[in-house]
Amino acid sequence: MTSTPALSTASELLAAYSAGELSPVEATRTALETIEKRDPELRAYTRVEPEVALDAARASEERWRTGNPIGWLDGVPASVKDMFLTEGWPTLRGSRCIDPDQPWEIDSPVTARMREHGLVLLGKTTTPELAWKAVTDSPLDGVTRNPWNPALTPGGSSGGSGAAVAAGMGELSVGTDGGGSVRIPASFCGIVGFKPTAGRIPLYPASPFGPLSHAGPMARSVDDTALLLDVLTTTDHRDPNALPPPLSSYREAVRRDVRGLRAAFSADLGYVDVDPEVARIVAAAVTQLADAGLHVEDADPGFTDPADAFGILWSTGAAKWLDTFPAGSEELVDPGLRRVWQEGRTYSASDYLEASATRAALGIHMGEFHSRFDVLITPTMPIEPFEAGHDVPPGGPYETWPQWTRFTYPFNMTQQPAITVPAGFTSAGLPVGLQIVGPRHSDDLVLAVAKLVEEINPWPTDRPADRP
Repeated sequence: MTSTPALSTASELLAAYSAGELSPVEATRTALETIEKRDPELRAYTRVEPEVALDAARASEERWRTGNPIGWLDGVPASVKDMFLTEGWPTLRGSRCIDPDQPWEIDSPVTARMREHGLVLLGKTTTPELAWKAVTDSPLDGVTRNPWNPALTPGGSSGGSGAAVAAGMGELSVGTDGGGSVRIPASFCGIVGFKPTAGRIPLYPASPFGPLSHAGPMARSVDDTALLLDVLTTTDHRDPNALPPPLSSYREAVRRDVRGLRAAFSADLGYVDVDPEVARIVAAAVTQLADAGLHVEDADPGFTDPADAFGILWSTGAAKWLDTFPAGSEELVDPGLRRVWQEGRTYSASDYLEASATRAALGIHMGEFHSRFDVLITPTMPIEPFEAGHDVPPGGPYETWPQWTRFTYPFNMTQQPAITVPAGFTSAGLPVGLQIVGPRHSDDLVLAVAKLVEEINPWPTDRPADRP
């Protein structure tokens, strides 16, 4: 284990609990101390509950003492994005329009599974309002910042979760991903973020963003990601679109030998402008994979940018949700979200069905592509993290967030599993992520290839939690 629990993986904590070398109370106190030290600047948390967390840690400590842990991650400090219903805590989703003074009596499937497995919930992480964009700031919680350089954005919309995990403020978190919202901040913050096959993690209530929406684990290692996925994939009757339970464990699947499998490497999907330094770092990581025995071929999947269809699906979902808000909300929401709200109202049912047909055709196209390639590898992001507090890089060519996230949102439309793992650092010391995409239902394969990336390109021990 590393020198302090704040820098440890969940797997390392569990091994230390089992050996009696560390207790869940000690690990939780360390996480809370790190939050106290770092979060005033980073603003990764919208709510922290120290006493609730310590009570849960004490109960876990007693279970470990008697040899009766209740789950695979018993006693591991964790957080959830403030998009998931959490019994006893308000779920405000970054909005000033949601009344906190109401009964909060329901756990979402995600929070219910985390409690059942004994994870210590430290609190809830920040999100842009209704998770609508790819950076993390909101009228409610202000600007969330990147642990590697607090002047920069951690990405979004699960930027609070990404910053928390990267900075040692809890080992694990769960985010949502409707257009890259787990993978974007994981890439910008130098951690692992996984969007599994749609329906693999049950959701309740159903997202207004419909088939684009996924939940996903965020962690400091692929092993931890797989462990958390095992916890989260239990079927929940409240999600009629949930998949059956997996037939085997993901924590074992990561050890599958993937050497000899066929991988397509697309440096730009055929249409994305990529920062040269990002492109170089990702290409070098792909070369390492080829040297390790993965059969890599340069190949674009051969589809055009589905931005128009994605925009219709995204904005109509936002409009549907916001139309349920109280009168006067239009003046209170994030101005960018207000524009999306207004745009979504302009589309007809026919427009929505046409966009849905485009989404389905893209899924079929990628299914055929994967008959020739086991996985597709791309950069996760085409750019480095940029100045916090902006929806797009200042002074750049972009007007909207989907224009700089073109590697991620197509695979929400296709509902495929996609993971980002660290690939290296820029000359400015900022993390760069590599994305691995597999055919639907191949979550185990995607995790195994990610594990190979991690093994041949170990993440340095000088993580943001080391820094003052």
